Amino acid sequence: MNLSRHGLEMMEPGIRLAAVSPDGHGFALYSDAGRSAESLRRLSPADAEGYARLCAALQRASTVLGPLLSLTPPDIEAPSENLPDLWKFVQTGRSFRKLGRPEMFQLLRWPPMAVADLVSEFFESELLRAAIAARAIFGTAAGPWSAGTAATLLLRAAADPHPAGPSAVPRGGMGALSAAMAAAAREAGAEIRTGAAVAQILVRQGAAAGVALSTGEEIAAKAVVSSADPRRTFLNFVDPVHLDPFFLTQIRNYRSLGNVAKINLALNALPEFPALASLDGGDPSKLLIGRLHIGHEIDYLERAFDASKYGEISEHPILEVAVPSLLDPSLAPAGKHVMSIYAQFAPYKLREGESWEKEGKREKLLETVLKTLAAHAPGLGDRIVAEQVITPLDLERDYGLTGGHIFHGELALDQIFTMRPVLDSARYRSPIGGVYLCGSGTHPGTGLTGASGANAAREILRDLRR
Repeated sequence: MNLSRHGLEMMEPGIRLAAVSPDGHGFALYSDAGRSAESLRRLSPADAEGYARLCAALQRASTVLGPLLSLTPPDIEAPSENLPDLWKFVQTGRSFRKLGRPEMFQLLRWPPMAVADLVSEFFESELLRAAIAARAIFGTAAGPWSAGTAATLLLRAAADPHPAGPSAVPRGGMGALSAAMAAAAREAGAEIRTGAAVAQILVRQGAAAGVALSTGEEIAAKAVVSSADPRRTFLNFVDPVHLDPFFLTQIRNYRSLGNVAKINLALNALPEFPALASLDGGDPSKLLIGRLHIGHEIDYLERAFDASKYGEISEHPILEVAVPSLLDPSLAPAGKHVMSIYAQFAPYKLREGESWEKEGKREKLLETVLKTLAAHAPGLGDRIVAEQVITPLDLERDYGLTGGHIFHGELALDQIFTMRPVLDSARYRSPIGGVYLCGSGTHPGTGLTGASGANAAREILRDLRR
């Protein structure tokens, strides 16, 4: 889309992730593997070597799994419908065989595993184990001891094999990315309307006929492409008379209850984390320019997940913290900063008798998050000038994410690839001719990669050219 020509500038800090523990220890992972190993050697010489092995293992796995992200999942009942992608599957098979026998078995063994077991094969330090395992459970209803979480780590590593995940962000915030995409689309002839809520997808004679807006206006179209999540698309926008009862049951059973809350803080000064003082010269402006992980051991992560199973906000949440104004000063006035915090676990569905709308619930979440942060950054509270709390319910009401799930549905072994969103409807098409899905509720569905939309566009073009 030539987004750079439309003003998009991606920034990537050298540091990917820093992690701190209550006892004052910490480490930093950089894009440069050598610098990461040097930081880890202070923590554990064995872990520095283990980290190099994990980097190599994920890189090799990515060569096999990476191409799968750009494939349309096969039609199991009618493989002939997937002929254009068969050659890519053959190439993937060849890449798998090139791994060699030991690594082939390793790649087959990992997906059903709990990520806690996988990281223990490489590291002895609990802090490092937890920081890497957290990537596998981010945005999911799973703890590090949940079976299949290693598959989620591999799926994410297929897009970026760095153990800590990606770090690139657009200058000006995520809105700059959508603005550049909009500019490119308009240049190509697209008309974009905002503030025009869709009330219904119109279906006539079993095929898409357009959409009806909440104002009553109807827009005719022979193809309707939805980037909304699968449940919202089919349960909210489509009259159930147009869908098979079995398909409706599948969609109703599609798991999409979120567990992540977002806290945004405006700060009058950069926070201080004593555990970072011994890293990279102790300069917080260098160490906080990436992401900061708080969750010092595997069992800490598991206990945070345990609370959510009973509809409770975790008293000691896992936090992924960023100070984006360090990398992009345009986001805050000079000398001031903004802090972005993802908190797990904060379940969409609270225990009986509780609600996110209940007085004091948001305040309780904010208090819990700030208390957890303060244990690592003393004096943070005195630097806060404003805060924003976004609960899973807010994500549903304000951003249209059913259940407040940031990935449009659970990333689990039974909801990925040929089963995303459901078996027999994983090829971006729907049971209604001309109605398509292109959002994160389709393969690969791992976040802001653009892969789901690119795959969907390819299939839509194939259909329109017939």
